[in-house]
Amino acid sequence: MPEGDTVWNTAQALQRDIAGEVLTRSDFRVPQLATVDLSGATVLESASRGKHLLLRLLRNDERLTLHSHLRMDGAWRTYQPGAPWRGRPAHLVRVALHTKAAVAVGFHLHELTLVRTEHEDRVVGHLGPDLLGADWNADEAVRRLLEKPERPIADALLDQRNLAGIGNLYKAETLFLRGVWPWTPVGEVPDLTEMVGLAQRLLASNKGRWTQTTTGSVRRGEEQWVYGRAQRACRRCGTTIKRWTGGDQDRITYWCPTCQPENHSVGSK
Repeated sequence: MPEGDTVWNTAQALQRDIAGEVLTRSDFRVPQLATVDLSGATVLESASRGKHLLLRLLRNDERLTLHSHLRMDGAWRTYQPGAPWRGRPAHLVRVALHTKAAVAVGFHLHELTLVRTEHEDRVVGHLGPDLLGADWNADEAVRRLLEKPERPIADALLDQRNLAGIGNLYKAETLFLRGVWPWTPVGEVPDLTEMVGLAQRLLASNKGRWTQTTTGSVRRGEEQWVYGRAQRACRRCGTTIKRWTGGDQDRITYWCPTCQPENHSVGSK
């Protein structure tokens, strides 16, 4: 699941495999970049910003950033030159960046754009503090959340303009661990500072590994408290975990009705 920690790990993998390398060929398979040729550009850095990945390049004296958004199903993989691109169907390839050391292939990427590095704010400037970035600021995240105190906390945590990096998994797990019903209005959530701090610690704990765990266990089936466990017993109290999907299929919520009691001042789910 490409949430903030997965994108951070992906950026680190690309940094290891192609940073400092010169592109011998680029192959874009999206209409808006189909004629772009980045041959000769040097990969300066691979970085993440919330759920966005930024590849910074130098071509002659021009600094460029290749921006991609992984959303729910995007991925970057690296391969040895000449090796088959296994793991994803070929029709999902959106870009391939060739170097002498490795080939970086982006599958099912969203919002793939190329901008001058000085203009990166055009693609990521709207984001709130990055939970895994140097700009992380819990007080600023809380301030942004409280701008709409009537908004359900589950929706507010997913809004990347408030804080960048949380997806459905960390949303559900954070709310469970704090004992908060997902539809509680932001203004009624106790200690928002501790909530966003917990979310930050959960993401940070998974930096450097691909298994996303919030329970502390990396054994298959034991990684999460409620996420992906609909109709199964809560690990704490035994109550059946519930699942709700809104009109937008990306909005999926899991919760325990006992550990996260309903706020009766708003409607039930």
